[in-house]
Amino acid sequence: MTKVEEQDNKGMLEKLVHGFPGSVFEEENQGECIAEYTEPHGVDIRIEMLNKSFGDLHVLKDIDLEIRAGETFSIIGPSGTGKSVLLKHIVKLVKPDSGRILIDGHDIFAKKPKDAPREYRYSMVFQTSALFNSLTVGENVGLWLREKRICNEARIRRIIRQKLRLVGLEGKEDFMTSELSGGMKKRVAIARSLAMNPDLILYDEPTAELDPVTSDELARVIMDLKKEVNLTSIIVSHDLNFAFYLSDRVAMIHEGRIIEIGTPAELKASENPVVKNFIFTTTKGITGA
Repeated sequence: MTKVEEQDNKGMLEKLVHGFPGSVFEEENQGECIAEYTEPHGVDIRIEMLNKSFGDLHVLKDIDLEIRAGETFSIIGPSGTGKSVLLKHIVKLVKPDSGRILIDGHDIFAKKPKDAPREYRYSMVFQTSALFNSLTVGENVGLWLREKRICNEARIRRIIRQKLRLVGLEGKEDFMTSELSGGMKKRVAIARSLAMNPDLILYDEPTAELDPVTSDELARVIMDLKKEVNLTSIIVSHDLNFAFYLSDRVAMIHEGRIIEIGTPAELKASENPVVKNFIFTTTKGITGA
């Protein structure tokens, strides 16, 4: 990764940090961690009649979707159908032309009164992992904690160890990212996201560039996290086996619209010809994919 790419990734990480008032970071930490650094709680997400166009291209068309607190929810569909654009709306990187998104009942794009509840915390695991090659594994995981002075140094080191343990990389703090396999880099990226104690974590094509065995290992890591961490997870993936294995429910987008929502079993049994064709084609016709 070049220095320019590292700066771009760092800028994106900064944009993906929400839920802490800026004034908090101007004060010295009095305890181990600031009060706002609380344990995560899964959030409910409701999307109502969401529309987004870029010029003449109508990307999202009347999107209606509900994701339950603590759920692992996957969004599937052909390339160019708006999956990543929808993710960017949920993390407020893009504003809709119309419609709204509610998190725990609160419109995330509405102007909030002073007594509004704290914003939800979210983090994203990027398709390329977006790690900084100039930093060790531990420094990557603890980057946000140190830059925002969330905790004192002793507590940060404990958090780093804890998050690496959750993804099966205990004791790897001093490794350089160049020493890691592709699958290990993905797990470091997840650990870095978990260090924020997010209420919502988003995965953008998490199995991209991974072989099937490594993809299975990553799936088990994410599945195990569900048992230990109370958060809502949204996965955008072209890997249907990965999505169906992990997800409580799945939504399929086609030509900017959600055409099917259900459990993995329900989507596999769908009689919608577009859904059937997509699953058959993507899995190369493997029965029971």
